[in-house]
Formats: sequence, C-alpha cells, structure tokens
Amino acid sequence: MTFSKLTPVLISGDVNRMVDFYRDVLGFTLVATVPDAGEFVFAQMTQGSVEMMFQTRGSIDDTLAPLKENRSGGSLTIYIDVDDVDALLASVRGKAEVVKELEATFYGTREFTIVDPSGFYLTFAGGGN
Repeated sequence: MTFSKLTPVLISGDVNRMVDFYRDVLGFTLVATVPDAGEFVFAQMTQGSVEMMFQTRGSIDDTLAPLKENRSGGSLTIYIDVDDVDALLASVRGKAEVVKELEATFYGTREFTIVDPSGFYLTFAGGGN
C-alpha cells in the first residue's frame, strides 16, 4: 500500500475569510466551493502541488461527529516547502502575522511561520544558506 496525497481540511468559522487570505496573501487558486457563491461552508484551493480544504464546523460536524468536541486552530502546523522562501516572506510581510522570523535550522532549511485567520500555523521552508 502506498499513500499518494495528503490534503489538510482546516475547520474554520469563516471559510470566505480563509479563501480571501489564501488567495490574496499566498497566491492560492480557488478550485471548488459549497455553495457556488455567497457564504461558503466548504472550499478547495491549490497553489502549485499544495492543496488545502476549508470547512465550517457545522458542515463537518454532520459528517464527522467526534470533531464536535474539538476546537480548530493553534494545535496544528502546516509545513510547506517553497522554491523561494525569501521572496515569499517579503510578499506576505504586512499581510499576515509572522510569528516566527526567518531562521536557519539544524536540518538544513531556512523557514518562517505565519498564522492564518483561523489560527492555524503555516511554516514555509526553503533551501539553506
């Protein structure tokens, strides 16, 4: 058995706000929404080979009952490799809260972390110095 893809589904109180953030700040493309317009309860977005989905608490509670007791945000970090970490940091500065500045790691990358509108942490990593 081989796993072929991982797509996080982030639970959000405001899917439209998440769509705006991921599109306007990070350059993601909107692929699908439910409903087609208005206040979304679900959205799928891509940027390069990275895919993310966003879903409201109410819509996911109907299909995955154990999540009713869990809160979203804060306890998850999404780690994304990028081809130019310096350019990405420059492009998001002032548009997103940078919670960890760019630094070199012991494992050979340079990375920084921002927080999205629902409280999820996104760490972006690129090649070493």
